[in-house]
Amino acid sequence: MDDATTWKLIHKERESMADTLAGLTPEQWKQPSLCGGWSVREAAGHIVTGAEQSTRRFMGHMVVNGFRFNKMMDVDAKRMAKRTPDEIIARLRARVTTTNRPPAPVMTMLGEIVVHGQDIRGAVGEPSTTNLEAIAACLQMYSGANFPVGTKKRIEGLRMVATDVDWSHGSGPEVTGRGMPLMMAMTGRIAGLDDLEGEGLTTLRRRMQPTG
Repeated sequence: MDDATTWKLIHKERESMADTLAGLTPEQWKQPSLCGGWSVREAAGHIVTGAEQSTRRFMGHMVVNGFRFNKMMDVDAKRMAKRTPDEIIARLRARVTTTNRPPAPVMTMLGEIVVHGQDIRGAVGEPSTTNLEAIAACLQMYSGANFPVGTKKRIEGLRMVATDVDWSHGSGPEVTGRGMPLMMAMTGRIAGLDDLEGEGLTTLRRRMQPTG
């Protein structure tokens, strides 16, 4: 998938996420998200922070946080979450056409909005609206990546098979299911395991660690 196509998918997901956030109640904003340690509001803050990211800002924040990536993500998410829901939504809507990003491949930006978007939707009981093309692309990206969520190590020796998109990876005992819960489990979200099956599921469950 080329960068232009990837950005179109990113912008579509951001717009959809902004619409989802606009429909949340005050209580839903406070609920724990599927991303360990973050509320829905903090997960939304992280999405906005990522959408506003640039190489200069990223490096500056890394320096301030002692080059500790996870600490930087947490600090930035919680700082953004202190803003009002309306401001969080408005700032996300302002990023449905922009192409700024940190020093990382464009595909990682798609993974950010897809996974963290589901962290929110899954927590509040909203169905996924993510494009299947985006899901397949993210599955492929995460299958070969360890940083920052440890996916490659987590699925090592297992065959992951999506049932709603044309994607599979690896060899060994199978773990099967729809692409979205498969991706959520691959990236460490325990809730994703509920919609999966296969003889490799026990191994995958044992490998799960809290995510950030």
